[in-house]
This record gives sequence, C-alpha cells and structure tokens, in this order.
Amino acid sequence: MEKGTERKAWRATLALTLLFLALLSWGLWRSGFFQAIRTADGIQSYIQRFAPYSHLVFFLIQLASVILAPIPSNITAAAGGILFGTFPAFLLTAGAVILGSAIVFQLGRTLGKPFVERFVSGPNQEKYGELIRRKRDSFLFLAFLFPFFPDDILCIMAGLTEISTRRFLLLVILARPWGLLVASAVGGSVLHIPIWGMILLGLGGILLFVLAMKYGERFEGAVMEKLKRDP
Repeated sequence: MEKGTERKAWRATLALTLLFLALLSWGLWRSGFFQAIRTADGIQSYIQRFAPYSHLVFFLIQLASVILAPIPSNITAAAGGILFGTFPAFLLTAGAVILGSAIVFQLGRTLGKPFVERFVSGPNQEKYGELIRRKRDSFLFLAFLFPFFPDDILCIMAGLTEISTRRFLLLVILARPWGLLVASAVGGSVLHIPIWGMILLGLGGILLFVLAMKYGERFEGAVMEKLKRDP
C-alpha cells in the first residue's frame, strides 16, 4: 500500500473512531448513565434497563470506562459479576478493556502530544512520563497489573513512546485482565476478600512494585547475560 493511500486509510479510521466516541458519549449522557454511576445499585439498575441487550450495554460501558474514563473498570466489573456471573462479566470486561486500551494508545500515537495534553493533566504527565520513558516495559506491566495506577492515562501516554503496538498489546493482555478477574469474582460472590486481606495485598503490591523498579533492569540484564552464555 502506498504511503498516501495508507495515510488516507489512517485518517478515515481515526475519523470514524472519533465519531464513534462522540456518539457513545452522547448516548450515555442521554440515557442517564453519568447519573447512574454514582452508586453501585445505580449501575446495576441502568444495565438491567436494557434487557435483553444488557450484555452489549455492559460491554459498551466497559469500553467507555477506558476511553472516557468516568469510573474505574474494576467497579463496573464487580457490578457485572453480580448481574451476569463471574466469567461472563470477566470476558466482556477484559475484551472491552483490551480494545479500549488499543484505541487510546493509537489515538495518542496518531494525534501526538497536543492530543494527549488535552486529556492528561500536567502533573500526571510529569509524574508518569519520565517513568514510562525510562522503565517502559517493566513500569507499564506493573502499572497495568496493580489497581492503584491510572491505567487508561498510561495507555494514551504510551502512544508517545517508541514501544511497538504489538508489544504494548502484549503487556496489556498479560497484565490488565487479572485485576478485572478478581473484581468480577468478588461481584459474582466467587471470591471474598476481607478488608485486612485487601490491605495486605495492597502493601505487597507496593513492595513488589518498588523492588521491580529498583532492581528490575539489573535482574533482566543478568538473565539476558546468562542466556547468551548458555549454548
């Protein structure tokens, strides 16, 4: 495909994507979604209104939660677990989150820094921009794995780096679904985590993150060196 034709195809795809996002935002606003998300019961009632298309509406809500980011995906995943059960809610959420991550990554890459600056505040750009550039793969993987990072913001900022689309999607697929599975399981009553357990998991996650940021490159270098020496 010639460069001119490829550029036109990208522009057409981008225009359709932005149109879809605009229509999705308008539809959610008109349907009362942004009022419903104030409570967990409100989210459940909102989704149930659209039966027998509740699963499709849930998927679109999860997609919107990544692209528009009004609420964390984990909260709606838990609500989906209550409504549909653990695994249907997880599969719908994981599919929407992976697709949404790919969309915002490509938007950041295609439209560049001016577009990113419209959606990411200056403090967040300063806070995470340098980490993404210096620790790229390890930081993104751990940030996607643990729930206390703004995953959706990091996806759009990753579009400004040199990471390939294939590598980015691999990190998303390997790391992001685990927290969604736990949230869906909690909502579906398959898993119950007491408060003290959540605190311990959070502290353990923070410790693992700090150690990985400090020693991750050294460990990776040692592994690669050993692989080179082995026949």
